[in-house]
Amino acid sequence: MGLLTLIILLPLLGMVISLVIPKKVMWIARIINPVVAIGQLVVWFFLNRFTPRVENGFKYIESLNWINLSLGDIGNLKIEYLLGADGLTMALMGLSILIFFFAGIASIKTAVKPQGFFALLLLLNASVMGVFCALDLFLFFVFFEFMLLPLYFLIGIWGGPKREYAALKFFIYTLVGSVFLLLVFIGLYLSFKSPETGSFTFSFFDLKNPENALSGSLFHPDGVLFGFPARAVGFFVLLVAFCIKIPAFPFHTWLPDAHVEAPTAVSMVLAGVVLKVGAYGLIRFGYGLFPDVAYQFSYWVGLLGVISIIYGAFNALAMKDIKKMIAYSSISHMGFVLLGLASITIEGWSGAFYQMISHGFLSAMLFFIAGVFANRVQSREIDKFSGLTTLMPRFGAFVTIAFFASLGLPGFSAFIAEIMVLFGAFGSESINQLVPRWMAIAATGGIILGASYFLWTLQRMFFGKPEFENADWKEKLTDLTTLEWFVLLPLAIFALVLGIFPQVLVDIFNGTVILLIDQLAIS
Repeated sequence: MGLLTLIILLPLLGMVISLVIPKKVMWIARIINPVVAIGQLVVWFFLNRFTPRVENGFKYIESLNWINLSLGDIGNLKIEYLLGADGLTMALMGLSILIFFFAGIASIKTAVKPQGFFALLLLLNASVMGVFCALDLFLFFVFFEFMLLPLYFLIGIWGGPKREYAALKFFIYTLVGSVFLLLVFIGLYLSFKSPETGSFTFSFFDLKNPENALSGSLFHPDGVLFGFPARAVGFFVLLVAFCIKIPAFPFHTWLPDAHVEAPTAVSMVLAGVVLKVGAYGLIRFGYGLFPDVAYQFSYWVGLLGVISIIYGAFNALAMKDIKKMIAYSSISHMGFVLLGLASITIEGWSGAFYQMISHGFLSAMLFFIAGVFANRVQSREIDKFSGLTTLMPRFGAFVTIAFFASLGLPGFSAFIAEIMVLFGAFGSESINQLVPRWMAIAATGGIILGASYFLWTLQRMFFGKPEFENADWKEKLTDLTTLEWFVLLPLAIFALVLGIFPQVLVDIFNGTVILLIDQLAIS
């Protein structure tokens, strides 16, 4: 059994155990999520530290024939169980494992149908790992679709008062993106043949080489669809499909509703991990399979990023619910990923990769903070709280750290990510003339707005005289519990370490960034 397969199977094994655990030993089911994550982390560490790099810039590859059917005159249907891990995959898998660990800790006290909740969280874990590893497009699509099911039920069953609406909206939006994704994948499958077997193929390695495209096929460099170059249409469709997942403006409207209704642990995973799937898919398959078109679309990808940055920040500034404020801040911060990718510079892509990891830790921390209010007084309205540092000084300290780290204070991870993106965006005009400097200047406005909504929220909720809408809240607003310490302290440390020692993370994905930029430049 390969190491990547083991990382995927561990949560599936945990899911089965969680479902069959007798009620009298329910404590085992409650700790199985963090235990599985620890096992995955051990395998990830061994994979990152002790396995040599193989072909195509990938550190580790697993390949096995999965489906091979004869379709008569059409040819053979060949689908591989093809997994691989490069620097981007390793960074995102490491982030995901840690977020699932903390989400498992945060959900230990789940009271309603705990076995089902823990099992679905583990299924989501396995699906995410499969998405980040899969290099056969059909296999990627299977894992991508499997992510929908646990999220739909986790929000729809364990969410807030409007959970059914939020879960359905999330499912429909993502399903639409999946349909677009499938259409492009089928078109690619029918346009390419493996040079080794002569069969049609879903293999990423075969599909990314335009020389393997069949003459006269849809995605041949000369192919036309609806009067437009087919490869341009393919990239545009993938851009839309993955921007729904990121999410970027104007495909974002499912996100605030999903976050507001989702339980705390699910919000942590949704913001910390699932949003990164959209950015990963765009990098791996959008830029990876259509590098020539991606280069030409850079201006529009950058514009989409800038609009998301500004739009998300203005909406966050207007929100009265702290969870909605954090949700819109996620849209703004993920806009920096798009801007960095659009620059097609080493600095910009390094910043985009760094932003994905940084935002993963910080958004999980922020949503856990929002969950603290919900657990104590079932309210997240910013205007209903004041002077909380008087009653909750330790909690107030962590909120201050999370807010200052998220707004990009030097010394924290978000500063490193955003400054690299801005370096790449500013330099793009002189290096490759893809992103004009005004986009970088506009993006700095998002940083200023970010400071505004974080500091304004901090001032209103945590400083001044303690005043609450309900007098009973004063007794309920106690300081941090041991479990809350166990989640908040490590997340704060991660944000600080990545801000002071960025090379720890850069060393993991730097080789991948250089290789991908070189491939885009050649195209």
